[in-house]
Amino acid sequence: MPWTLAPRPSRRSLLAGAAGAALLTGCSGGASPGAGSALPLERRMRETAVRDSERLLERYDATAAAHPDLAQRLAPLRASVAAHAAALSPDPAGSASASRSASAPPPAPTGAAAPTASGAEPVPPKAADALTALADAERGLSESRTIDLAGAPGELARTLASVAACGAVHAYLLTSTPGAAS
Repeated sequence: MPWTLAPRPSRRSLLAGAAGAALLTGCSGGASPGAGSALPLERRMRETAVRDSERLLERYDATAAAHPDLAQRLAPLRASVAAHAAALSPDPAGSASASRSASAPPPAPTGAAAPTASGAEPVPPKAADALTALADAERGLSESRTIDLAGAPGELARTLASVAACGAVHAYLLTSTPGAAS
């Protein structure tokens, strides 16, 4: 088969990062995981994770706006990222607003180098480069979440691990040729 896998972090680098995070959080002392201090930590971690997912949604929207021919290919991945935001939300009300963002992205101005909604990096003018940039964003967020799960309380750690794995799959799907793998 003439297709290649997208570069991905080694298992060793992910484990080393997670181990380092575990050492840093494990040495903090303080209350037990079931004590009241776990709730604020979990809430902060969830809010950060939701913000990260929302930024990724903005990148999906900007990419689809700049390259309308990619919109259909990006739609299921974008919907999955919106579902991640809902699952990570610290508030039941927050998951309702995140669910609404799972619908089709709002119309945005088109242009070959349209900036993201937050004013971040512009979308590359070539579709293949735009997909690579989106895959890099997915991969980076997946790596970050893998590291964060080491310090996360039980259920949140499981959710972060699941979402990180999904992000790694998204990165692969964004850089693979459609129809190349069965």
